[in-house]
Amino acid sequence: MTTAAAPSTPDRALAEFARRPVALLAAGTAAVLLATAGRFGYFGDELYFLAAGKHLAWGYADQPPVLPWLAWLANTIAPGSLVVFRVPAILATAAGVVVTGLIAREMGGGRKAQTRAAAAYAICGQFVGSGHYLATSTVDPLLWTIVLWLLVRWIRTRDDNLLLWLGVATAVGLNVKFLIGGFWAVTAVTALVFGPRELLRRPKLWAGAAIAALACVPTLIWQASNGWPQLGMGEAVSREVNDAGGRAIFVPALLAGAGLVIGALGVLYGLAVLLGSARLRPYRFLGWAALGVFALFFVGNGRFYYAAGTFSVLWAAAAVHLQDRRPAVWWRWVPTWPVFALSAIYSLPYALPIWPEQWLVEHPEVPRPAYALEEVGWPDLTASVAAQYRALPPDQRTHTALVTGGYWQAGALGRYGPEQGLPEPYSASRGFWYFGRPSDDATTVLFVGREPQKLAAHFRSARIVGEVDNRLGVPNYSRNMPIWLLSGRLGSWAGIWPQLKDLKA
Repeated sequence: MTTAAAPSTPDRALAEFARRPVALLAAGTAAVLLATAGRFGYFGDELYFLAAGKHLAWGYADQPPVLPWLAWLANTIAPGSLVVFRVPAILATAAGVVVTGLIAREMGGGRKAQTRAAAAYAICGQFVGSGHYLATSTVDPLLWTIVLWLLVRWIRTRDDNLLLWLGVATAVGLNVKFLIGGFWAVTAVTALVFGPRELLRRPKLWAGAAIAALACVPTLIWQASNGWPQLGMGEAVSREVNDAGGRAIFVPALLAGAGLVIGALGVLYGLAVLLGSARLRPYRFLGWAALGVFALFFVGNGRFYYAAGTFSVLWAAAAVHLQDRRPAVWWRWVPTWPVFALSAIYSLPYALPIWPEQWLVEHPEVPRPAYALEEVGWPDLTASVAAQYRALPPDQRTHTALVTGGYWQAGALGRYGPEQGLPEPYSASRGFWYFGRPSDDATTVLFVGREPQKLAAHFRSARIVGEVDNRLGVPNYSRNMPIWLLSGRLGSWAGIWPQLKDLKA
């Protein structure tokens, strides 16, 4: 089998970096994200990160520590500010645009190729949509993109100091999400099979690996001390993926997330040229690595966007390959940038909350992001619970705990509850279970959720006393959710709480 050789001119001169167009694309993406950052409200996962930021630790049941730390920092700088809370997501998305342009440059791309690759990132529905809110799916692709840039740069320069920086970037990535470990497992195999095999013989690569491994020690200690809940997350995610369509939608959703027309075609074309182009042969192992990552998460029944971190190198390869080819006669008459602009305009309503909240009710047919409905109504949910809490007799209220079936609802009560005079909420859902249990004097529970059976089994009586609503009537998951009053606790919380732990959302 033919393996990749070092470029004949390892330190060949690069084209000038397309600073102005790439910077304008990054700034434009950031501006659109900033303009929509304050629309609607927190997404459910953001409310969880807010709560996790109040319980800082080296690990969590469902993720490493970086996102909760970022949430704590943003909320400390500007308490309660949704826009400031989302600034890290905005910066991460804009930075991804720039680094994708740099990947194209390292591959030999000129200004036009760099700009096209950066533009594909800038209008990618998956990245722009996740750039609207703070989540692992926002920060993780940037770190994958940085890793890919460092790898591509090492292929060109053979500067082994870059391998140490690879270790640093991977260390940060592993503390955001463990997924990048899968990328490295696949890439080690593809480099061994297709070359450059010398990459695996470089001492500084293994020194970088040691840096990444050492950086994971605190969160791994936390996992070990808490029974390795992260291992159970794989099964929980797989069940949720099955509920949403399973493997049948993996590839269509992945390509749709890449961006209609430009993004999806760029991924497919970039993959084809990485695997088959003679000029791009030194980077062929990255094409196979992208395929391997797709297969890894497909077979593992993971979420489709777990593989999105490979998009940048595919777009860069496509742009570089196209720059040296004479287009077909019909294509010469197609204006390239209007196609990019139309793709962006078409995907914008599916990626960002551009419609007013009221339109979500009055015009259910309008395109909207998947998360849009779940950003509405959290203060109203809290007000509904507060009304039932205040309706309790004072002597009963002092012995009543708030417990929710889902971690989103617990996060909402934690964010807006103090303004309504509510006590700290608890939930056995996912990572929230680890934040604590009700105090021993809580003999009554107001439970917010559709399935109280597991908790109700530990009480003498359970009855519905109200339900959640939102003022706009937005049909989201929490609307019409029952509020239960559970009375007459049986047994201690120390005995009850371990029986309730549930990693599902």
